[in-house]
Amino acid sequence: MTSQIELRHLRYFLAVAEELHFRKAAEKLFISQPGLSRQIQQLEAELGAKLISRTNRKVELTPAGRHLAHETKNWIELIQLGLETTKLIHEGAEGTLKLGYVGSAMQGVVPTLLQKFKTKHSTVRFSLSEMDNSMQVQALLDGTIDVGFVRLTDIPKSLEMKTVLTEPFCLVLPKNHELTKADLKHMNQLKEESFILFEKEYSPTYYSEVMSLFLDSGYSPQVSHTSVNALTIYKMVESGFGLAVVPESLKNTFSLDIKFIDLKEFPQRTNLNVVWKKSNQNSVLPFVFEELQID
Repeated sequence: MTSQIELRHLRYFLAVAEELHFRKAAEKLFISQPGLSRQIQQLEAELGAKLISRTNRKVELTPAGRHLAHETKNWIELIQLGLETTKLIHEGAEGTLKLGYVGSAMQGVVPTLLQKFKTKHSTVRFSLSEMDNSMQVQALLDGTIDVGFVRLTDIPKSLEMKTVLTEPFCLVLPKNHELTKADLKHMNQLKEESFILFEKEYSPTYYSEVMSLFLDSGYSPQVSHTSVNALTIYKMVESGFGLAVVPESLKNTFSLDIKFIDLKEFPQRTNLNVVWKKSNQNSVLPFVFEELQID
């Protein structure tokens, strides 16, 4: 950055790059449209590069403009993070971490992590948000969260992912169901049962893992209902709408008239993964990796 380019020039340019409309960008920045145009012209003159192609019909970024928009967004995120961390250090805090998670992560992994931080890094502040997998990925890309706990196998190249928990499944039945652990030898014994599963869109990877339990036995289950909420699924099982399959970490979560049969003898497993953006410079992240024993 040359001595004549200031942070405001980059902020103004990024607003135009995001809106692709000078009037809307000016309104967003609470400045006049002519004033915004002058700031962009100053930036282009200082760089010696055309950043924006502007006609009466539309505003477009040039190749140089697209590159600068991408870099500028990262720079501003880093500056904002640095300012927030500085303020927290002044207040006696080590930092803050925005964390996303799927519901099952709250049954062991996340509470354990928070407890460790409470003991070792008591001034770190957490902001917690329950989100489905796709929402977490987008939030990580946008910088809305710093770290997520997901059940996925494929993520964008700008993200990093490590497995923190591998676990078997459990069968969920009404408490008065005649089937017992000793009786269950093969999944095709459940061929006539209806099932209530987590929605496929909630986690396609997880859904495929569950379905493979049945497909390995040569059939597809009768899926009568789906939900994204474990308690809803359990209440439906309790009410006799069908059986369910859940990760072991969700076993005995609620006090309902249901029972669980471990499926440890079956080869299928589901992974809970921690995921973060490779370029994230949050100073708390190394502590997270340390507590999760991630190299």
